[in-house]
This record gives sequence, C-alpha cells and structure tokens, in this order.
Amino acid sequence: MKKSNWKLKLGIAMLILSLSTTPMILLTPFLHIDTKSKIAITTTLIIIGNVTFYSGGFLLGKELFTKYKARLNPRNWFKKKKKTQP
Repeated sequence: MKKSNWKLKLGIAMLILSLSTTPMILLTPFLHIDTKSKIAITTTLIIIGNVTFYSGGFLLGKELFTKYKARLNPRNWFKKKKKTQP
C-alpha cells in the first residue's frame, strides 16, 4: 500500500519540527524572564517535541520511522556500514 505524498511530507516536516525544539530548550535558561516562565516554556517545548516526533512517525509508518530514528541516533553516526555481498 503506497503512502500518499502529503502524509510523507507532513511526517518529515513534523520530525524536523521535533528536532528544532531541542536547541530552543537549551537556549531557554538564557532568556531574561522569570523562573516560572522558563519552566513553563521548557515543559511546553518538551511536550511539543515528543508529540510532533511520534505523530510524524505515525504518519511515516513503522518502516520509515525506524529508518529515520536510526539515522537520528548519535550512536549510529560514525559507524561503518557493512558491505553486502551480491
């Protein structure tokens, strides 16, 4: 069963959005606002990041989601790929 094009694009966009929340979380302590607001912003960003990540994964499907998840895992960034025999 072929996935529709808009689901694929929306799923990838949601994964990218979820990854962009992490730098925002790291920059939150340097804002010139009170502590309660910083806590609220950080909590909101964590929730938005998780919801968009898993929603994007749902739209992409299990196979594509696990493929992107493996690529985004820092432990797999510098591993050498195994050569396949024909």
